Amino acid sequence: MRFLSDNAARVHPQVWEAMRAADATDTPYDGDAISQRLDAAFGALFGREVAVLWVATGTAANCLALSAMVPPHGGVVCHREAHIEADEGGAPGFYLHGAKLMLAEGEGAKLTPETIAQVIDPIRNDVHQVQPHAISVTQASEYGRAYRPEELAAIGTLARDRNLRLHVDGARFANAVAFLDCTPAEAAGPADALSFGCVKNGAMSAEAIVFFDPALADVVRYRRKRAGHLQSKGRFLAAQLLAMVEDGLWLENARAANAAAQAIAAEASERLLHPVEANEVFVTLTPAEREELRGQGYEFYDWGGDAARFVAAWDSDQEAARALGRAIAAL
Repeated sequence: MRFLSDNAARVHPQVWEAMRAADATDTPYDGDAISQRLDAAFGALFGREVAVLWVATGTAANCLALSAMVPPHGGVVCHREAHIEADEGGAPGFYLHGAKLMLAEGEGAKLTPETIAQVIDPIRNDVHQVQPHAISVTQASEYGRAYRPEELAAIGTLARDRNLRLHVDGARFANAVAFLDCTPAEAAGPADALSFGCVKNGAMSAEAIVFFDPALADVVRYRRKRAGHLQSKGRFLAAQLLAMVEDGLWLENARAANAAAQAIAAEASERLLHPVEANEVFVTLTPAEREELRGQGYEFYDWGGDAARFVAAWDSDQEAARALGRAIAAL
């Protein structure tokens, strides 16, 4: 009955098992044997050389990645509803020492080369205006919409032509990959860095920053320590990440969450605000209808004055999801 957020889901048993197995004496910080396996594990996933750093939160992953791309006097182009703009409490400004978020439009909370250009084209190349240094996209977006590989390629072409870095906020990256049925590399596109979400997908307290440009990781190692995110027993974070990616648990969990979201959407299709492409379902509901659903025991977040958001998770019961969809349709 709880569809508030995938952050509310249980920790997957395989993650608990991996953490218990990691409970042995080892080198502190990220010098332990488990942390040393991360680059190879994620490299196999993406089919190329990567450098991987663990952190405890998605906010830290996003902001530390961007901090290596953008100087304090620069800017990051993102959607006006991006998590870094709307839901991170000013953390980008803190980690980037005042760098500006440059807000763009786009249907479904997705950027396009055209909406990015609308923001950066009017900027004069002089010291009186903030210059863009990076683009940040969210895969899947804040409305659960997935960027197709060709869409990311087009944004990557613009970024390359304008000498901009590309960051992907992948809090629900697994859900996007599961929907697109493509390779992780295709879903990440030509990114310089990816915040690879695990906490929403069955982990307890670990997210991965995947650097496709290892030189950026060398910078962030220092910034991670300075920001207070170099945990002394990092092997427990590394163990969670390996448990997610080495045997495909990350994708299995995402498919289960997506299936539950589709079960809701199939029953409540007449009220959908956005196509369901990940594990979030946005529907039109009046305040009175929302209260009626809550009276039936359902938990969810309001989304503006006349809508609601329902989020399925890896452990959502499929029949409960269908029942929710039927309850919405019956209002």
